Amino acid sequence: MIEIRDVSKWYGSFQVLADCTTHVAKGEVVVVCGPSGSGKSTLIKTVNALEPFQKGDVVVDGVSLADPATDLPRLRRRVGMVFQHFELFPHLSVTENLTLAQVRVLRRGADEALKRGLQMLDRVGLAAHKDKYPGELSGGQQQRVAIARALSMDPIVMLFDEPTSALDPEMVGEVLDVMVQLAREGMTMMCVTHEMGFARRVSHRVVFMDQGRIVEDCASEAFFGHPEERSPRARDFLSKILAH
Repeated sequence: MIEIRDVSKWYGSFQVLADCTTHVAKGEVVVVCGPSGSGKSTLIKTVNALEPFQKGDVVVDGVSLADPATDLPRLRRRVGMVFQHFELFPHLSVTENLTLAQVRVLRRGADEALKRGLQMLDRVGLAAHKDKYPGELSGGQQQRVAIARALSMDPIVMLFDEPTSALDPEMVGEVLDVMVQLAREGMTMMCVTHEMGFARRVSHRVVFMDQGRIVEDCASEAFFGHPEERSPRARDFLSKILAH
């Protein structure tokens, strides 16, 4: 579903991604982890061209992002993205947040968009909050609305960029529960997260990054179950997070 091939990116003279290669198969859940500043968020944002890259290619469902002829807005319609900070429109109700892009981007009729949006809102357990505004919801609820909004667009893949890092600890679980359910239903997912319990429980593979490079790309069982076989940098990372 996603192929990342030798992708490199620079900010001026600073190289933020260096020859990154990995893939995500249909129905697979891949977690991208690593220390802060390792390039995780930048890598995941190349998948829907929110971050342009200078070398290599990213192919999503057979469509090359490096091809100048590729219609990027059309591609982005098929790739759901959930950010760290919700990105809901504060002046719109939950229902309006769910239907706006469906009507404007997918050209759905208002009734169809409403039906789809409310289905997805119910899926994340928030049907009773359809008429509220984002400011009336907790952080965890807002993030679940953001997930419902992305799902309303019928994506072929979901990207999550540290979706729980801005939440109070008590709210993390409700967002992870939704993500776990999506994974069990076979949604193709690529997740940047520090939630290693989630990664261990749900992901098929772990991509570990450091200083813009992919240092490890292996099955989750191997990554967490056999730390002695990992690279020194990954071993150091695991020793710190698994000790608590």
